[in-house]
Amino acid sequence: MLRIHFSGNDLAGVRMAAQPDVLWETILSFHRLRDRRGPMVYGEWRSEARVRLGAETRLLAALVPGRGYFPDFLTPPQGVLGVDEGLDAIRATPPGRIHAELALLGATRAGRPAVPAALRALAEGASEPLGRLVGALRGYHRAAVEPYWSHVRARVEADRALRGRALLDGGAEELLDSLPPMLRWRSPVLEADYPVERDVHLDGRGLLLQPSYFCRGTPVVLRDPGLPPVLVYPVTHSEAPTVREPGLPSLAKLVGHTRSAVLSAIGEGGTTSELARRAGVSLASASQHAGVLREAGLVTTLRHGNAVLHTLTPLGAALLGGARTPREARCYARNGPVTS
Repeated sequence: MLRIHFSGNDLAGVRMAAQPDVLWETILSFHRLRDRRGPMVYGEWRSEARVRLGAETRLLAALVPGRGYFPDFLTPPQGVLGVDEGLDAIRATPPGRIHAELALLGATRAGRPAVPAALRALAEGASEPLGRLVGALRGYHRAAVEPYWSHVRARVEADRALRGRALLDGGAEELLDSLPPMLRWRSPVLEADYPVERDVHLDGRGLLLQPSYFCRGTPVVLRDPGLPPVLVYPVTHSEAPTVREPGLPSLAKLVGHTRSAVLSAIGEGGTTSELARRAGVSLASASQHAGVLREAGLVTTLRHGNAVLHTLTPLGAALLGGARTPREARCYARNGPVTS
């Protein structure tokens, strides 16, 4: 069981990551590559990625076991800025920290604090082994993550829009209560099933929520309690990539496939750029279709600075076969339609 303990100051410091974190997605995708679970979501990706991968997986396999602990230095906060910034941060990791975390990796594997043989050169702090690690991570990312990044980003942005609406509706507690079902908010503690017993005390530092495409089943937290707290949790996936939201096939016949895709992409809200990425259309096309949907009373548009935010009206939500209130819409996004 994982238990994250909040104070009032911690609730005030809850925040959403601005975008997907490239290093969390890279490391967690390496977990997904080696297991057979989630075939409808990850099966085709596994097959395609394995064709492109080479020897870089050997070093990563020694560093990132199939389950359990992997070193915290592999996922620095700079990963949210991009692959280059994240890898530069890994390259700048102090040798003492690398040695300590690799020793911990050895302890969790063998029951004693010994660095695995394949990683001893890296643990000694030489620049060449660290350079090889950075090269292996870059090569793996290029083969297994980069080709799918637009889809990863779209799914994470859709989740962020959902959580943002929960925050606007009811504050931090509503946001925590809106998280996927494996996370349970029982004020003042956020609980989740976890491989080991773990208590995280935020101590006034707040919590960064990082939705992840390649996270599966259980959330992930950093091992070192001295690092800024972050909770990586799975975004909600469809059971099969071909499954459409309820009502979309007939809706497409009514308003056209592209316009129905834009309406579906709005979900709990999004900017024109986000709609374009989620629906796979150009920015101009997303803007045009959003305008038509607005004139039909299906979408409301609000301007915020230089951006506009599109949200569904009750009529638009009903047309999609979803719920008519924000709370019902969140339940629909988490659990799917309720049938009797």
